Amino acid sequence: MTEPSGQQGGAGRERRGGRSGHAGRAAEATGDPFPYRQPRRRFPPVEIVSADEIEAIHQASLTILEEIGMDFLDAEAVALVGRAGAATKPGSQRVRFDRNLILERIKTAPATFTLHARNPAHTLGFGGDQVIFAQVGSAPNCSDMDRGRRPGNQEDFRNLVKLAQSFNIIHMTGGYPVEPVDLHASIRHLDCLADLAKLTDKAFHAYSLGRQRNRDALEIVRLARGVSAEQLDREPSLITVINSSSPLRLDAPMLQGIMEMSARGQVVIMTPFTLAGAMAPVTVAGALTQQNAEALAGIAFTQMVRPGAPVVYGGFTSNVDMKSGAPAFGTPEYMKSAMIGGQLARRYGLPYRTSNTCAANTVDAQAAYESVFSLWGAVMGGGNFILHSAGWMEGGLTASFEKTIVDVDLLQMVSQFLDPLEVSEETLALDAIREVGPGGHYFGAVHTQSRFKTAFYSPLISDWRNFESWKLAGSPTAMEKANRLWKEALARYQCPAMDPAAEEALDAFVARRKEEGGVKTDF
Repeated sequence: MTEPSGQQGGAGRERRGGRSGHAGRAAEATGDPFPYRQPRRRFPPVEIVSADEIEAIHQASLTILEEIGMDFLDAEAVALVGRAGAATKPGSQRVRFDRNLILERIKTAPATFTLHARNPAHTLGFGGDQVIFAQVGSAPNCSDMDRGRRPGNQEDFRNLVKLAQSFNIIHMTGGYPVEPVDLHASIRHLDCLADLAKLTDKAFHAYSLGRQRNRDALEIVRLARGVSAEQLDREPSLITVINSSSPLRLDAPMLQGIMEMSARGQVVIMTPFTLAGAMAPVTVAGALTQQNAEALAGIAFTQMVRPGAPVVYGGFTSNVDMKSGAPAFGTPEYMKSAMIGGQLARRYGLPYRTSNTCAANTVDAQAAYESVFSLWGAVMGGGNFILHSAGWMEGGLTASFEKTIVDVDLLQMVSQFLDPLEVSEETLALDAIREVGPGGHYFGAVHTQSRFKTAFYSPLISDWRNFESWKLAGSPTAMEKANRLWKEALARYQCPAMDPAAEEALDAFVARRKEEGGVKTDF
């Protein structure tokens, strides 16, 4: 299940700036000039608190689990942790964990693993210095300049999924980019998961909303990849995000999701959603302590279900606006939480999930600077899996088509930033300096002429023309350019090829499950 960092699938094989093997073919298939590759963080992540302070958070978290405990709102899960050695009482949902039990259980979680995609060129390495950018997930609304803000629907869902396939810097989808509320909840997961499997050939996400939805997702990913159940159990191919119901609770659908996914060797991303001042203490240190306690309980539970099951330490601690109670993102507190969350994940030897977020209501300066702050905290904090990387708006309430393009540009810049600087005889450019000499310029130098096309990152959005040229071109804004670019991307989209037998089996399964009624709902 695990591999040394850098040996997974298509990850890490391509030299910087090049287009070799599968990566080059992926770029050609999408029409995206930015090559498909998985970035690597080749320098140590930033550590903003000391080892002693991390240890203090760690010990306080274990004290919470020992003395206060967590509520597990599922009888089967309570019985399972009881058999594993946790303290439970008949008729009670409260579970208390001895600190040594937690520490022993999390030891079996892998530090790195491979996430298999339908297209092997899009298989990803998880953990170590590897970085994954996943599209926005779970927004109830979507928006664009033409039609404004609107509830999620299947057409917009599909178009956002197509954008995830179209841009090589988006390594996978992150859930339903927008919730298609025009599909009945009983069968929505079947349509959405089938679309994720067919409209992209990248890895995808399944929501843990009850056992049957997880089981359907597992079968859909198995059929899409064309593998046996036994091979799927050996090869992580599907992720789910498990959110604790902070403070200090795991509800039944989340616990069932862990049991279904971990039992099959699939990826659980254990992510408390802790907002300082609301569902967590108002101090960042207190909120992180609670986050860590909830994360450790969920991570340990995955290993009680199946030792060695892949699990990711997730951090999603931010703060609220104390004037209104609304969630705030891209704040200094969020950056600190993202960086310290990375330190905690490394303390336990686990891959780390964080996010690109903002609270802006439109694609403006606030949306940009909050996202830059979030990305800086995520990447410099050692994030391996960065969820909501492209398209997130309004604190997650809206998936924006224009913001998707702005974020793609930011992600490409981050990827270029992570590339190492080459220092060699050629790049030191002594011959060019001799050629130009004092008082000259380098535009016509041989060294420049041989490199100018690929010397620097070429942005999607930034307009570097002088004012007069920009005005003559119609004074285009960043949002207008983003609007044009997402439409162009959809126009050139081509559905990735799928094995006909696999597609037929997938369609037959979805049709049968729909005939059976999908999953029972209250409406």
